[in-house]
Amino acid sequence: MTTTPHTPHTPRTPRVPGLPAAPGRTLSPRELQDWVDEAARHPRAWEHLVRHDTGGRHFAGLHRDGDLDVWLLCWNTVDDTGWHDHDTSSGAVAVTRGAVVEATPRMGGDPVRRTVAAGRSFGFGPDHIHRMSGGVDGSVSIHAYSPPLWRMGQYSISPSGVLRRTSVSYADELRPLQTEE
Repeated sequence: MTTTPHTPHTPRTPRVPGLPAAPGRTLSPRELQDWVDEAARHPRAWEHLVRHDTGGRHFAGLHRDGDLDVWLLCWNTVDDTGWHDHDTSSGAVAVTRGAVVEATPRMGGDPVRRTVAAGRSFGFGPDHIHRMSGGVDGSVSIHAYSPPLWRMGQYSISPSGVLRRTSVSYADELRPLQTEE
């Protein structure tokens, strides 16, 4: 068995040609934001993977190694991740086409919502809980996580207001969970 400097159990997705080089270390939220901003400036590397005809949110892996996990996501207005976190991973999102809506929960009030339009990006730490949806049909975004995603927390809120977290694999597609009392 050959070992590498990265976690030996990390499945690898070869970097899509034309994307920025993988740094070979865990990145901070600000560094991830800079990385997705740079990736967004090279659409020839990823635009051939854009699809909006799959009957739901479409996603394609762009890169995965022991330090960095990168995805292309294609959104329509009906697409919704549900409430989730990224476990121990920081992340960043660059919107390259259209817009996405991010909502963050707020105790005792309505969620805080913001629309992130094409050309904008944001980063977050592993403590961030949010919900994302397509703001415009035909939207596209690039997401990067460091360290790579292994598990995520997906949340549901019962009709009586009880918050529950369910641990899911990074490979599970996020969508709103059904609430139970």
